[in-house]
Amino acid sequence: MILFPAIDLKDGKCVRLRQGEMDQATIFNTDPVAQAQSFEAQGFEWLHVVDLNGAREGRPVNAEAVEAIVKTVNIPVQLGGGIRDLDTIVAWLEKGVVRVILGTAAVRDPKLVCKAAHELSGCIAVGIDARDGKVAVEGWSETSEMTALELAHRFEDAGVAAIIYTDIARDGVLAGLNLDATAALARATSIPVIASGGLASIDDVRALLHPDYARLEGVIAGRALYDGRLNPAEALALIAASRKPHHA
Repeated sequence: MILFPAIDLKDGKCVRLRQGEMDQATIFNTDPVAQAQSFEAQGFEWLHVVDLNGAREGRPVNAEAVEAIVKTVNIPVQLGGGIRDLDTIVAWLEKGVVRVILGTAAVRDPKLVCKAAHELSGCIAVGIDARDGKVAVEGWSETSEMTALELAHRFEDAGVAAIIYTDIARDGVLAGLNLDATAALARATSIPVIASGGLASIDDVRALLHPDYARLEGVIAGRALYDGRLNPAEALALIAASRKPHHA
């Protein structure tokens, strides 16, 4: 189980949105690089970075901030938001991003995802953002008719490294994770699933470590880390303890 701290970039600053609404942004740090360094210093093993403006505009917008983060930290970074073609994927990987997340492109251009996952093995994740089980695209501004499960099945044998499953209704509102839907998706696909949206406290982390959710690769934490509801040291210690083999 990997705990991914989220850095969501809007206009060059670290923010959290409520349910994906751009005008519902809380600025938590005006210096994304300092935020990334802080997460690394706290002992996190990965960073989850999203270019929110990019997701809306369909092209990288906060590239400068992302590049600065990647140059500064030594832990791997996964990046999503506004990445819609192979050239952009390759450019980010060349700049040091370890894993690129494709969301809108996974719905609109599945061939791109399959090609990228095939050619850039281990570097492509699919972001499935669902509202009432239906997939949302274009920075969550539009909902498609496709279900999360249908989208996951589309990439079953494509070589995708992970699926990041976000329940939009819970995102940024500290309502607790939608573990049932996330676990159902994880059971229905062989692709590792990362849970996102709604992580509120250490209880959520504890719940995720239950054997029922052993298939999940990790969870993304945003607002709970920024507003102090989730103590990083406590959460990381709990996860570390769960990795140790149990002796009878």
